[in-house]
Amino acid sequence: MISNRELPEAAVLQRRRQALQRLAVWAGAASLLPAARAASFDLTRWPPSLAVPPLQATDLQGRTWKLSELRGRAVLLNFWASWCEPCRNEMPTLQQLAEIYGPEKLVVLAINFKEGPRRITQYVQATGMSLPVLLDQSGDIARQWGANVFPTTILIDAEGRPRQRVRGEVDWTGREATALVEPLLRR
Repeated sequence: MISNRELPEAAVLQRRRQALQRLAVWAGAASLLPAARAASFDLTRWPPSLAVPPLQATDLQGRTWKLSELRGRAVLLNFWASWCEPCRNEMPTLQQLAEIYGPEKLVVLAINFKEGPRRITQYVQATGMSLPVLLDQSGDIARQWGANVFPTTILIDAEGRPRQRVRGEVDWTGREATALVEPLLRR
């Protein structure tokens, strides 16, 4: 697979346009495209003095994910719930972001807040979501990472260091998101 860095800019833009077209089909309505809605979010730096919480969680298939095992790739921890409308709005763009960069550069983990596997599975099947969905049924992981607003996304660099916390809905296929993600990637 050719990375976006190896493609001419026109090819990267074409890839993104195609991805957005798939997104419109995936979402079921063109009105849900990122350009059609206003995203609202708050961005803060991860405090350097704050310890990095451990992350070990199980996904819907029973696989255990550990943050320490993802070093070498940028990671986005997205805390969400199916009852959260901004979470539902941004999820297709998060999935698209993961597809654009590819799993060798970026891992997006969708950490579900306090919902059961059955409800989450229904949501995943209804939307065609393919991101890894980790379970946080007690809410402990969200508390450890300071996710008390939904959605909240923690941006972690390729060295495993949290860099920023984003609270609120983001168009993860837009220029603002590119400016957030690019510095996280290993050079």
